[in-house]
Amino acid sequence: MNADFPRILALLRKERHISQKAAAADLGVAQALLSHYEKGKREPGLDFLVRVADYYNVSTDYLLGRSAVTSGGIITEQDIPDTDVPTKAKVGANITITLSKKLAMNSIDIIYGILGRIGDSRITGAVTSVINLTIYKVFRLIFRANKSNTQTMFEIPDIRSCHIADAGIHISEAELASIVRDSDGGGSEISTVVIESEYPKQSPALLSLIKSSEAQLKKLM
Repeated sequence: MNADFPRILALLRKERHISQKAAAADLGVAQALLSHYEKGKREPGLDFLVRVADYYNVSTDYLLGRSAVTSGGIITEQDIPDTDVPTKAKVGANITITLSKKLAMNSIDIIYGILGRIGDSRITGAVTSVINLTIYKVFRLIFRANKSNTQTMFEIPDIRSCHIADAGIHISEAELASIVRDSDGGGSEISTVVIESEYPKQSPALLSLIKSSEAQLKKLM
């Protein structure tokens, strides 16, 4: 089959809190055979692939690792909503989470706005890599908070994930530093005046984030 199928097969069952014995019975196979499928020791036929897709109500593309979403298909810009993800927090934490999220999201909006003005795909690619890998690393650390979360959601083992993410971030940062060193920035001036003028709604977030971050870093100097 492929390397993704065993991991996703096990993930679907575990996330739905279905025992291997129950899933095997529902899918019409022996538990030992299902165990082999989940471990990648045996390769199932197409009829089993279709049964699994129907059983878990997912697409075969998702089962085969061809799509990141269970419904399958390629995600386009139109598929991503503009509205914020609802914040569900314990009492007393709502204000802190809402403020932190606004600082981060609005700051990223400005960063990509500036990247658009610069118009250098190499810089955009390197910045995107740093941001994506940072989010990935943080998400995996948060994921550890609940020991019952199944690590089969990921392809890379947990014990190595953060170290590999760090390596990827450092490489992307080095590439970005090299590119901007030889770039004129596309003639795009960046200053407090420019930021506040071009991004009047988002600028307080970025400027506040810079100030609080530098206050934190000064303590480490």
